[in-house]
Amino acid sequence: MHEATAQTVLVVDDEANILEALQKVLTKEGLEVLTAGNGRQALEILRKQPVRVMITDLRMPGMTGDDLLKAVKAITPEVEVIVMTAYGTIENAVEAMKLGAYDFVSKPLKRASVISAVRKALDKQALVAENRELKAQLAAATTRSIVGNSQVMRATLEMARQAANSSATVLLLGESGTGKELLARYIHEHSPRVRKPFVATNCAALPESILESELFGHEKGSFTGAVRSRAGRFQEADGGSLFLDEIGEIPLQVQVKLLRALQEGEVEPVGGRTTSVDFRLVCATNRELVDEVKGGRFREDLYYRINVVPIRIPPLRDRLEDVPLLVDHFWRMYAVRHGKAIEGMSDEAVELMTCYGWPGNVRELENAIERAVVLSRGPVIQADDLPPELRDPQAGHGRQLTFSVGTPLEEVERRMIMETLKFTRGDKRLAADLLGIATRTIYRKLESGQIRDESYTPHRDKSPSGGQTVSTDETDPKGVIH
Repeated sequence: MHEATAQTVLVVDDEANILEALQKVLTKEGLEVLTAGNGRQALEILRKQPVRVMITDLRMPGMTGDDLLKAVKAITPEVEVIVMTAYGTIENAVEAMKLGAYDFVSKPLKRASVISAVRKALDKQALVAENRELKAQLAAATTRSIVGNSQVMRATLEMARQAANSSATVLLLGESGTGKELLARYIHEHSPRVRKPFVATNCAALPESILESELFGHEKGSFTGAVRSRAGRFQEADGGSLFLDEIGEIPLQVQVKLLRALQEGEVEPVGGRTTSVDFRLVCATNRELVDEVKGGRFREDLYYRINVVPIRIPPLRDRLEDVPLLVDHFWRMYAVRHGKAIEGMSDEAVELMTCYGWPGNVRELENAIERAVVLSRGPVIQADDLPPELRDPQAGHGRQLTFSVGTPLEEVERRMIMETLKFTRGDKRLAADLLGIATRTIYRKLESGQIRDESYTPHRDKSPSGGQTVSTDETDPKGVIH
């Protein structure tokens, strides 16, 4: 078969002399030229090899030029079509352009007109292709994606793909920062519900006073401050997937309604009537729910209801072979995002990152790379651009706090939380995990002013009860499973 180049032009006409003349003219311009004596031959060529531009006569026996144009735009819409029309039938060419033709040339053909039309069509195609490529590169460089080739990560993704094809509830388990929301999105995007909404909610970031209303919605006047009806997250996810992060933080009274939603496919807005919803639940926790059940903090029947397909996401320390891939992904992403001319990272810097234990998992690695990109003074990120704890793995880990006898317990707690937040660089969930407390406890102390964290800037909004509540975007803000 003839090998087509990137500058291939297909000429279609039932007159052999026209085909021969155009082939000679365009070949002299350095273009690869294919010919077809009718529309069906043209379609056969288009199905077998790439063509950039097609020139076709409008009046041909059998399949007309208009019919061929419609077929081409249906099977290979990227091909630019130039139509040939006899003098005095310009209206036919106009109709063809309405069907998707790029341009037309009049018969008798003029060499300059034909070459000009073909060159313009090729230029347009090149611009479209370049624009498409740049968009794809930018999207790849600025979008978090699942990166990793370790055996444990491949096994995790394989299980996620198998679960995605079903409607079963998935429970994602793993430490903070491993990227549970990203894996939840991965499951949604590989499921039959991909064209429907994906709604993510961090249950730990919602105060208990409004959690029920946020999840299930409320009717106007159902409580003080409910000035209008509002759909909950379940209704927003109707037809799609609902991701409940930190599901272990949901109070027992709300767990009852969640259980009913799972069993019956119905939700009951605050002050309203039950409504049927069609959703697929993916939930996540960094707690051991079995212990929560034993402690009476999580309903046993709900636990068995959500633990249909458990998937445990490995911590980064168990897949350190993925660190170089993650490093490459993140420096490219943040170089684009921050407009830095970064060309890569030094071998020493990569080695330090590969040997580090990453207690904060992928989220900590991402933060470290972003910091290095911002602070880098040259095109190559050096070891000195990395956070201190990576250059000295003992820094921060062995720090000890001392207290005088008689120090109030509240002060001890306050200092421990603040120092732990410094160590985790503001990661509330990781700090809560290290301290063995609920994430909501840290948010509450931040709001009350008992502790301070410079990285925390609450966004306040009116709660349904009329008071002030914290609305954060802490649903795994930088979690990535890679």
